[in-house]
Amino acid sequence: MAGHQDSDLREQPIGDLLKQLSEETSTLVKQELALARAELEQQGKRAGTGAGMLGGAGVAGLLTLGALTATLIGVLDTAMAFWLAALIVTVVWAAVAGVLALQGKSKIQQATPPAPQTVETMKEDVRWAKTRT
Repeated sequence: MAGHQDSDLREQPIGDLLKQLSEETSTLVKQELALARAELEQQGKRAGTGAGMLGGAGVAGLLTLGALTATLIGVLDTAMAFWLAALIVTVVWAAVAGVLALQGKSKIQQATPPAPQTVETMKEDVRWAKTRT
């Protein structure tokens, strides 16, 4: 059957063959794009579910931190006034927040400018293009 189809194709004009090739290529590309879209939608749904779970974990972690804070204040309250115990725990959490903020700021500053190698190679490409004209 393949031999019969090959002989039919050999008898068709080049213009018709090119038109058929163009149509089939277009169909193939559209089908591949549809498949990619479907796969990305499915992966997006999974990622959305995972992000929701991470959000829930963040809320649970915050509640845990609140319980830990209350526990620390309660423990310190056995040795000192309640207000002093609460103040000490608040200062400790403020120090932790300050250290994390400074480290985060440092990491962000290290990340700029974005993609330094790409910026440099783009500059080289521009210099090269200017010398070619």
